[in-house]
Amino acid sequence: MFRVTPRLRFIEPQLASPVDQPPEGKHWIHEIKHDGYRSQIVIERGQVRVFSRNGHDWSDRYPSIVRAAASLRCKSAIIDGEAIVQNGNGASDFEALSSAMRRQPHSIILYAFDLLHLDGTDLLQQTLLERRANLKQLVGADDQSRIQFSDEFDGDGAALFNACAEKELEGIVSKHALAYRSGRSKTWLKTKCFTESTFVVVGTDRDRKTGALMALLAHSEGLKYAGTAFITLGGDERKEFLTEVERLTTSWATLKSSRVDVKWCQPRLVVRVKHLAGSKTLRHATVKRLET
Repeated sequence: MFRVTPRLRFIEPQLASPVDQPPEGKHWIHEIKHDGYRSQIVIERGQVRVFSRNGHDWSDRYPSIVRAAASLRCKSAIIDGEAIVQNGNGASDFEALSSAMRRQPHSIILYAFDLLHLDGTDLLQQTLLERRANLKQLVGADDQSRIQFSDEFDGDGAALFNACAEKELEGIVSKHALAYRSGRSKTWLKTKCFTESTFVVVGTDRDRKTGALMALLAHSEGLKYAGTAFITLGGDERKEFLTEVERLTTSWATLKSSRVDVKWCQPRLVVRVKHLAGSKTLRHATVKRLET
């Protein structure tokens, strides 16, 4: 009687919890946080599938990654990683990724950082270092491949974090050498590199998901649109902000926008904004204070 081997399935990924500072200790490894789309490669029976973080089959969006995975020397595998596009300096360019998926899918690279299954063996209970050793051997060292191994940093996390901040990278991920656990975890931690910049407020709107108040911001020179930031001001400073927005309200749109519920204002109110470094438009941005 023939025994049918169950087909490999998508595994809910382990997610890093945000922290302000990277952890210390010899049981942690640290990697550059690549800014892209979390992806999981499943190789089985001569076929390759690539899944999004939520388990959607995105194989048709990553043809180059599929071809690279098909050439790996294994019968079956599940690889965890991040699909990115690199800019001229070799750093991940999140804004370019969605465009590349439509127009230049060959430019997308998967940085592989974990191996959950290999040739019939479930690796989830192995230590992180054991899984990554197998992964490094599987991926190899071909720098032209669309699948690259995500190297760990040999040193303390603070040093890597400072180096990433200087280069305006997104941040680092620190991982404890334990078994793989699906879902949000305290054994995987992410420290993002934020910076602060000054922008001029051109309007306010509400976030479509949460209803929270946001500021529409522009660069002071040329009034080029910069993005949105949540207004986290409190007390008297929040009242002052809202009063100024009301005073400067105008009936005409300060910038061209597809938003329909914007309350536009004259570009005179200047604010200090905390945001993710290295991004062309504002991401994870919050208004920290008014500038006088």
